[in-house]
Amino acid sequence: MRDPYTVLGVPRSASEKDIKSAYRKLAKKYHPDQNPDDPSAHGKFAEATNAYDLLTDAGKRAQFDRGEIDADGNPKFAGFNPGGFGGGARGARGGAAGAGFSAEDILKEFMSGFGGQQRGGMGNGRGPAGGAQWDPFAGATAGGGRSMKGEDIVVNATISLEDAHQAKPIDVRMPSGKVLSVKIPAKVEEGQQIRLKGQGSPGMGEPGDALVTVRFEKSKQFRRDGADLRTDVSLALYEAVLGAKVRVPTLDGSVELNLPPGVDTSKALRLKGKGLHGDGDLYVNLRVVLPPGGDQDLEALARFMRDQKPYKVRD
Repeated sequence: MRDPYTVLGVPRSASEKDIKSAYRKLAKKYHPDQNPDDPSAHGKFAEATNAYDLLTDAGKRAQFDRGEIDADGNPKFAGFNPGGFGGGARGARGGAAGAGFSAEDILKEFMSGFGGQQRGGMGNGRGPAGGAQWDPFAGATAGGGRSMKGEDIVVNATISLEDAHQAKPIDVRMPSGKVLSVKIPAKVEEGQQIRLKGQGSPGMGEPGDALVTVRFEKSKQFRRDGADLRTDVSLALYEAVLGAKVRVPTLDGSVELNLPPGVDTSKALRLKGKGLHGDGDLYVNLRVVLPPGGDQDLEALARFMRDQKPYKVRD
């Protein structure tokens, strides 16, 4: 990490109040929920959070100022006592948290609106569906110190119904900007998480993991109803009357249907096993489309049927 003072844009003489104010501005600007399509913002947010954590920990800040540790909290010379460093960090951090200056408290102040909707509140770190969400404070111990392992991060990945159905790998851009090809499990469900070991934030020991949350892309052709799918197929009036062969889209490619003359367009046609992952069915709704601009012959036929051959379609 870069110099934490430089990251937050404060001088070395900055007070905790100045540091808190600087972090608040950066957190609002770069929070992932505010910048879902900007991987560089995710990295800047994590960098600002790490810088804030170090500078509001009195013990770590003093050690950094003396040149004993680097910006990531690692000892800078041989002979340094890691045990003493760890114990001091925990005690100092606990005091900072008690003073009401933790990064989590700052984020809570302005995340009650958009953050609460997406994560169900910062306090429990769970989303509406119960899935883990990215919480930069999840690695903190009860005493206020950091665990040796790096933080886990959550990344959303959008996939089409067709690719989910066929379990095709997808490219996922990490907060660092790195793009990974992620294998999708068979019969993946929306909201399911895929754990990528060692692809999370770096730590003082091993890096954390990345949790890729799968989201289904809205389809232009299909509507989901659990594992079942629904789609619309348009028919010309004469096709509905005389019968026709029509192509119907499915997740495995188009299929051809033979429609009988006078097909009942009020009922959906069911294609068994053509739903998502083959667990559901595909229901085809037939929509009769009249010729554009009207047609005199069709109007004459309609008047004849109305006057000479009426039939009921409603109760």
